[in-house]
Amino acid sequence: MASLNPPQAAPKWTHTPEEVLTLAKQAIAEERARQDKIAALKPEEATFESVFLALAAGESKFDSTIEPLTFYQNVSISKELRDASNEAEQLSRDFGVEASMRLDVFRAKQAAAKHIKESGRKLSLEEQRLVDKMLLDGKRAGLALPDEEREKLTALKKELSQTCLEFSKNFNEENGVVTFTLDELKGVPEDVISGYTKHTEGEKDVYDVTFKTPDMFPIFKYAENPDTRRTAYEKFENRLAINTPVMSKFLGLRRQIAKLLGYPTWADYITEVKMVKSAKGVKEFLTELEQKLRPVGLKDRETLLALKKEEHDEKGLPFDGEFYLWDYRYYDRKHIERSLSLDDSLVKEYFPVSKVVPAILDIYQNLLEVKFVEVKGETWHPEVQMFAVWEKDAKDESGFIGYCYLDLFPRASKYSHAAVWPLLQGYEKADGSRNYPITAMVANLAKPTPAKPALMRHDDVVTFFHEMGHVFHGLLSRTKFHRFHGTVVAGDFVEAPSQMLENWCFEPKVLELMSSHYETQKPLSAELIDKIIKSRYVNVGLFYLRQLFFANFDLKVHTDQDPADYTELWNSMRESISLVKGKNLGAGQGSFNHIAGGYDAGYYGYTYSLVFAADMYATIFKKDPLDPSRGRLYREKILGPGGSRDEIDSLKDFLGREPNADAFINELFGSQA
Repeated sequence: MASLNPPQAAPKWTHTPEEVLTLAKQAIAEERARQDKIAALKPEEATFESVFLALAAGESKFDSTIEPLTFYQNVSISKELRDASNEAEQLSRDFGVEASMRLDVFRAKQAAAKHIKESGRKLSLEEQRLVDKMLLDGKRAGLALPDEEREKLTALKKELSQTCLEFSKNFNEENGVVTFTLDELKGVPEDVISGYTKHTEGEKDVYDVTFKTPDMFPIFKYAENPDTRRTAYEKFENRLAINTPVMSKFLGLRRQIAKLLGYPTWADYITEVKMVKSAKGVKEFLTELEQKLRPVGLKDRETLLALKKEEHDEKGLPFDGEFYLWDYRYYDRKHIERSLSLDDSLVKEYFPVSKVVPAILDIYQNLLEVKFVEVKGETWHPEVQMFAVWEKDAKDESGFIGYCYLDLFPRASKYSHAAVWPLLQGYEKADGSRNYPITAMVANLAKPTPAKPALMRHDDVVTFFHEMGHVFHGLLSRTKFHRFHGTVVAGDFVEAPSQMLENWCFEPKVLELMSSHYETQKPLSAELIDKIIKSRYVNVGLFYLRQLFFANFDLKVHTDQDPADYTELWNSMRESISLVKGKNLGAGQGSFNHIAGGYDAGYYGYTYSLVFAADMYATIFKKDPLDPSRGRLYREKILGPGGSRDEIDSLKDFLGREPNADAFINELFGSQA
């Protein structure tokens, strides 16, 4: 393995802000020229090769240049580079709108499709899918509209793109803090407090707590003083009030665009290309699930409220009979600790980052029969690890799979959650050789403190396992065309493979493999493992009602015909659906970046895809989750095809039957039925 050299060089990561913009403009000019050439073809010259293959090649080249350049805005420590990257994305999006609205190119596609049909040319299934999808792109872009309406549509789409980018930029660059005294932080673990920035205000030492997850969530879970939790929650919820008018603007633009295109609502436009097919299908799914969850959620709420009353009585705190948002994570933890004697901060001691990350990589490598080889090369930050990924038994460069970057620790102005970027897609080049994929995982794991090494909560372990699922979807897909590679699947299926893989984090033998106490090096005991597994569906009703709140808000704002007070809607819907109250919470919707960043009318997909995830796991993997032969089947039937065929066909091929919701319902309600 050591002597193998990747057949494709890794990209450079030393661009200057000027280079980012120059390269982006150059890529746009080249792609525009290619499209001009296709548009200039006479109808008789329009063929599968001269139109569809040429467009696919252009798409591949353009995205391969642009994706790494627009990625800098999420990870670079240089504001100038982030700004240039954001500007490059604006240029790219604007060009995307312009390209999608080219009637001359659409007519060349129509002429080529006609030629294919009349000539009796036989296409492969993936080639036919390329033709069908490219023609549908034109219809959805409004190219059948009269000239004046089409021009209006182009302007609206450009404005929408810029407005969504503004929302996401505000989200990424948010850097507020909330300040507490040590007394106010009573209950928060010492190793967390030692990571806060300490300074003096007047006579007192105070601690600045950022709104990043590793800083903020321990307060929600551990701070004993309800006023501390309330203050933290109110500030956290309102941290992006600046986005209130931005959301109102992009929702208004989407309503106008849907109307112009002849769709009843934006949600109908979005779901046309999803597995669910319509806004009505989404509403039915959410309503049915809410009916099943509500009684379970009310029971959960009763349990946690009794716990709150007991604690308030003991401490002499006022009790008004209400269960608030800032109570949820705190009493959820206390309930788990009491009913299962499971202490989250004790469990964390068994998951040092230095052990968990290599262990998870090992599990994936064995299951999927691949090998990660760390290489020293250019990255965008010294903390980033870079790997060349190979087939397990690779003997020459034909066993090369691609590259993977891991950027795991928080820093200023970095993307604040966990996500995976497919920086380069895999595809077949004109000469038959392959362009290999590159994926980057960005996370914000806790850093070491003076007292302890970097430790991960079990939740963090689950998130890491999930995101690595996206990494492998991006690496192990093998399609002819770039536009079908990896995670380029229906939006309500894209999470299913990774959600399925979360199950490994609740399997005894996997938990044993991943854990090692930072002092004793012993793995989790059988007793602790049993408690972690039992904790998975404690308060499941409240947990999923919270998910349904997000999904219902997303659906409502994208099906309503008129604007609304979205702050009022956010808070009232949350109270009625998720069964927890709030006070003075302000504009929480300002931080709902999903619906600006590609999950618009799509949040339901997280829960919808869980149905498929549960079915895949229960049917194939449950019997032996670490069996490489099952991993091989998964590679071949789910990861390999990517979006090159309908997702339902991949599922049927993998399961040997139509998917169903039995496993999901049993998973959630089996213990409560």
